[in-house]
Amino acid sequence: MPLLEETTLPQDHPPTVPVVIIGNGPSGICLSYLLSGYKPYFDSATVHPNPILYRKLQETKQLAITEQDLEYLSEGLEGRSSNPVAVLFDTLLHPNADFGYEFPSVLQWRRDKQQHIPHVVLGRATPGGAWHAMEGSMLTISLGIWMELPGVNYRDLTGGKRSDRATPEEISSYYRNYVKLKGLQKHFVDNTYVTSVQKLCRGNEGESVENGSPVEGDGGVGDGVNEGLEGNRGECVNSGGGAALWEVRGYQQVQNDTHVPFSLFAENVVLATGASDAPVRLGVEGEDLPFVFHSISDLGLAVSRRKLDMNSDPVLIVGAGLSAADAVLCACSSNIRVLHVFRKGTDDPDLIFKQLPKTLYPEYHKVYNMMCSQTYKNLATGSVAGNDSVGLFPDYTSFSDHCVVSFQSDMKCLLQGNNSLKAFKISMALVLIGTNPNLFFLKGQGQYLGQDPTKPISCKQNPIDIDPYTFECTKEPGLFAMGPLVGDNFVRFLKGGALGIASCLLKRLKSKGKLINWRGGLKAPI
Repeated sequence: MPLLEETTLPQDHPPTVPVVIIGNGPSGICLSYLLSGYKPYFDSATVHPNPILYRKLQETKQLAITEQDLEYLSEGLEGRSSNPVAVLFDTLLHPNADFGYEFPSVLQWRRDKQQHIPHVVLGRATPGGAWHAMEGSMLTISLGIWMELPGVNYRDLTGGKRSDRATPEEISSYYRNYVKLKGLQKHFVDNTYVTSVQKLCRGNEGESVENGSPVEGDGGVGDGVNEGLEGNRGECVNSGGGAALWEVRGYQQVQNDTHVPFSLFAENVVLATGASDAPVRLGVEGEDLPFVFHSISDLGLAVSRRKLDMNSDPVLIVGAGLSAADAVLCACSSNIRVLHVFRKGTDDPDLIFKQLPKTLYPEYHKVYNMMCSQTYKNLATGSVAGNDSVGLFPDYTSFSDHCVVSFQSDMKCLLQGNNSLKAFKISMALVLIGTNPNLFFLKGQGQYLGQDPTKPISCKQNPIDIDPYTFECTKEPGLFAMGPLVGDNFVRFLKGGALGIASCLLKRLKSKGKLINWRGGLKAPI
């Protein structure tokens, strides 16, 4: 992503926004909904199947959930998220979902316009985030109803056509329509790219301080920062009345690929950028060669342009997750030969396929069946004769317990197994071993925010360290994170971040009396 030119300085008086949300996927959309005055209440006409939680909900049914003690409500609940508020919100929206039930939500939504917190949602495309970039014909790993956001039934927007899993195309359409139905468009600014997020604080002598250092008058931000801060010293909701603000800079891409720079001041910044920005790399020789790719969309593009067919050299697919399985299925449907390489053994209990019911995910279990039976060793000895999986796609070979040693310029790859080294001629390679967030716009790429500040942020190995009930970064007051950045990789659970953040900000709003003054919209700077 291109950075702003040094000559594109922000205006002297950037607008000040109480909340800036970076990312317009389901995380950002859900938070915008809760910040727009929509408040969840326990529906007294319903009964939650958890008797302890049901009793707690009855105790304070006159209060919105955002006004209650989320730690108290979350206590004792168990689910598939490590964040307690995510488990709480999920069980309120989909009671006993993990047991296969489809009970209705126990929440009812009411709008209180007096509880609206002005905010801006910045996204690189239209609302929906990464869902717009996914292959439209594949099926989601989650059930369609688990992908829905509060207040709008998923089936109502999709005509009730699908009762189980959905396609990314259906989901992205749902999110776009959700924003329109709930009147959230005014908060969303599309085609925007954030290039810098820096904290600005007031020093003892009245000077502006950026990340702990005085800001020079001509040091990139300009003297206008001092003027802007001087004019916006209202109550600070998260620092006891101090004047700490965040400066968010970037550009909006408009017609003819013109980049229009913008600059905002924000009392609070929410990181809702997801996890698909930066693919994980093998770090081996030749990985930058032009036939090595890191996205399944590159395979689809090669197929659509007829650069691959049944007579091509095989495609090498690296990885043992769902993205790699999707690539195998894509190649299968186009009769393209596949070499499938993964480090784990097929009996590894951590393989995702072992956690998916066969009846609901038959295509993934077909891939797993091939991974187990159509191994390089079995095919070499002819021991797969008569196996049902061969009928699915015979030109597939798996290399379990193998790793890629290198890619060579002559279109060959070198694979290492147990006491063996093999070279194969390939047509292209797809390295699909996961993705990491790209927080380049933060100091040190945000690494200091992680649970282990000595390692890069990773959604699985090193998520951002947050307060479990407010989702505020433990190392940065006024900076919040949600979704995959804090380990919630499924839409079903990332909605909990919206509940925690909205509850936190609304309670601070109530205790302080007001947030900082809203100084107008974004029409001028963006």
